[in-house]
Formats: sequence, C-alpha cells, structure tokens
Amino acid sequence: MAADMQNRASRQPQGRLIGYARVSTDEQTTEAQEMELRAAGCETIVQEHGSGASRARPVLSKLLRDISNGDTLAVVRIDRLARSVSHLLEVIEGLTEKGVHFRSLRDPIDTSTPQGIFSLQVLGAVAQLERSLISERTKAGIKAAKAKGRLPGNPGIRERRPEALAKMTAAQKAAYGTRIQATANQWLPTVKRMRPDHTWDDIARVLKQRDLDWTPERLRRAVKWMVAEGMADAALLRRSPPRLPEDRLMTLVAGIHSSNPGLTLREIASQLEQLHERTPRGGTKWSPSSVKNLLDRAKRSGLLPSKTV
Repeated sequence: MAADMQNRASRQPQGRLIGYARVSTDEQTTEAQEMELRAAGCETIVQEHGSGASRARPVLSKLLRDISNGDTLAVVRIDRLARSVSHLLEVIEGLTEKGVHFRSLRDPIDTSTPQGIFSLQVLGAVAQLERSLISERTKAGIKAAKAKGRLPGNPGIRERRPEALAKMTAAQKAAYGTRIQATANQWLPTVKRMRPDHTWDDIARVLKQRDLDWTPERLRRAVKWMVAEGMADAALLRRSPPRLPEDRLMTLVAGIHSSNPGLTLREIASQLEQLHERTPRGGTKWSPSSVKNLLDRAKRSGLLPSKTV
C-alpha cells in the first residue's frame, strides 16, 4: 500500500495546510496543539474531543470527506489522528486517493517527501508483522486448547452470558461504524444528491454502476447510522415522494450525471439500459438526445447547475 502511495504522492502540495487537534475528554483543551499547528503554518484547525480508542469521530470523518485535492492534513503527533498503525495507514491511504498529503509535526512522516514515504513504508511493514504474529499466536492457542480437550473461543459467548454478549454486540457495532466511515466518501455524496427525491433502490442501482455493491437495505442502514452519529442530515431518511415517470427519470439521470460528471451522454444512455430503465416513450434503447432532454429539464428544475449541461 505504501509503495502505491509513493507513486501517487510525487508532487508537492499546492493547497491548504489544515490542522487536526484532538484531546480525550471535554475537560482537556486543544490549545497547546493549536499553537503548534499554527506555528507550522496551518490556517484552518479543526478540534475534536474523543477518546483515542473511540471509533466514532464525527469531526475527523467530516474533515476526511471535505478535504480537497492538493491540501495537506497536519497533526502534532500521529496518536492524535489514529487509534493504531493499521488505522493510520487506512486514513493515509484514503487521503492519498483524494490527492491529499499528510504530515505529523513530531514524527518523521510527511507524504510529500521521500523520507516521509519511507517512514510510512516502515510502519506498513510493522503493521503487517503485527498481524502475522497475532495470527500465529491465535492458531497456536487454538491448537493447544484442542490438544487439552478445550473448545476454542470465548466461553462467555458459548455459554450465552449476558455481559459477554453485550460486549460482543458493542464490538460488532464499533467495527460496523469503522467500515461505514472508511467508505463514506465513495457513496455518501451520491446519497446526498439523490435523497429523498429517489428511492433507496434507485440509488443502489446507480452505485452498482460504479462497482459499489450496495443493497437498498444495507444502504439505508448505513445512512441511519451516519445520521445517528451526527455525520449526515436526517432529511436523507425522509420518505421518497411519489413521482411521475418522467420526473423520476429526470432526477435519476441528474443523479447519474452528478455522481460522475465526466460521463458522456452516450455513456449515461448505456447505464440506463444496463439498469433496465424504460425511455419516456416506453422503449428499451436510450439515445443521447433523450438523455440530453432530461438533463436540460433537470437544469431548468434546479436539480443541476446550468454549467453542467
């Protein structure tokens, strides 16, 4: 992963230097971190109060979604950003895919420099070694337990103890939240553009055309979690209004275009055919002109800015 980051992080940052400061409790202040970040040149600094072990960090999640190509995210130390080495690498990989650099003021990590990339590669190797060692220890423990006639796994779970089941449920919810936050920048913008005008089924089909495998049920559940955590607007969960067939097609085409503005009219037509959408006249074959008409209507209705069509 780090080698791929090196290939994509060759150019120097051209955008903003944005600082992220975090403390563990509401009683603590981020003032010391802010001073250090401002001294490093950060014009914008976002603050968050939350435990280092906590997976729910709404401020960080929003920052990772909103930060732009060419920007640099800076922290005082890497433990202010990540819960673990693997989490750090995951966050940096997401930033690199968006063309964003990462810099830690007190650690030798700066993805805009060869030395910083090398340090990141070392961390990646350490994380891989750690995963391998954990796997080996787990296998050895299971083998030893079986040799002594014991069942592997948590006895509290096997015996259905309430405290053990509650702990397992909490861990599963935390892991689910982590997965949702890690991928939100891939699907949430499309949801925001299309909800509540479109059904969850429509949005899932649009995302599928981008090789994102979502069912309507899983998508709605993910958005409900984002809303509950304060990371998305509750309006996304409103019931979709009944729409005339042409109005539905208009907003669907507008949603496809907004999700990928680089698509040509012919490519949008091809996607509509793959979605098995009927044309306004009930046909199965879409022409670029039909797509253009719907985009023009979307522009007049305010669904799309004038410059997009």
